[in-house]
Amino acid sequence: MSILTDFATRLKSARLMKGWSMDELCENMDPPVSKMTISRYEKGEIMPSSTHLIALANALGKSYDYFVHPVSIRLEKVYFRKKKNVSAKETKRIEQETADRLEIYIELEKICGDCSCQKLPIYEVASFHDAMDAARDLREKWKIGKNGISNVIALLEMRGVKIIEIDAPDSFDGLSAMVNGCIPVIVLAYQRKFSERKRLTALHELGHLILKFNDLIPEKKQESLCNSFASEMLLPEEELKEMMGEKRNDYIFCDVKSMQKRYGISFDAIMYKMKECGIIPEKRYTGYRIYKNKNSDYKANVEMNYWQEECSDKLLRLAGKAYGNGLITLSKAASMLNKEILEIQRELAI
Repeated sequence: MSILTDFATRLKSARLMKGWSMDELCENMDPPVSKMTISRYEKGEIMPSSTHLIALANALGKSYDYFVHPVSIRLEKVYFRKKKNVSAKETKRIEQETADRLEIYIELEKICGDCSCQKLPIYEVASFHDAMDAARDLREKWKIGKNGISNVIALLEMRGVKIIEIDAPDSFDGLSAMVNGCIPVIVLAYQRKFSERKRLTALHELGHLILKFNDLIPEKKQESLCNSFASEMLLPEEELKEMMGEKRNDYIFCDVKSMQKRYGISFDAIMYKMKECGIIPEKRYTGYRIYKNKNSDYKANVEMNYWQEECSDKLLRLAGKAYGNGLITLSKAASMLNKEILEIQRELAI
């Protein structure tokens, strides 16, 4: 890309990350420019003067260097897992923030000499059984064994998947994409109250990265198959049947809770898996859903999380390593992580 094109791309990205329209950007600049001028900037037709470049940087909370640094990230094969009430503006903000965070992630890896690019296996999937087989094969390849996964995020990062966590509305669950054609990335919302949901979402997004669907399979079924893959990764059918039995007419509450605590998968997901694997009849599963939604105390009990919160601290660790080895300054680390210097000092115990 040319300097003009890079600037145009970065300006639009920074504006979208703020969630601003062109008019709102104009209003927050000092001195301001017209909306038409902003449009010309973003089309790569003209460059701003140094005065207006500083005004843009101040308004958007970015450094001067950000706008002149070459663009190195391309998000491809992006899959969003969200409800319909996530606006187009919010969707664009999440995509742009993802690209921005990834650029820093990859830059820090290069600085530290920690670049890792493990190739993920690809499975052709057309049915529920295919999705289950893919999960079983991957568990074997990754040597997970029969036990639960103690930390999903750590497992994925160890296997070369970049995990990015962002502030997002409750209606956003996750996003998966390939970066520059070869780097897998999963984006998750911070979930302080829903650790079990977050674990399932992370593996659902992994499904989008490694499960190859026929073009004839509708999107709704693809989502269902990714869920089946994710639940089998967390709780293998073999282990579920060993504890619950091959078939039963009803479920025992404490048995399901025990599995939830042991494998870090929600009560709801276990009940659905029991129905999906034929352990309980569909009618009984439907009855469970109806009773849960009518009984608030039971619902609160069922939806209680027992698993510890899992968060990625990889960016912070990379920044700490780079600073500790004298490869970047403390102010550079703070700038890269978009934090105050005092906050970085506290987190790195400096």
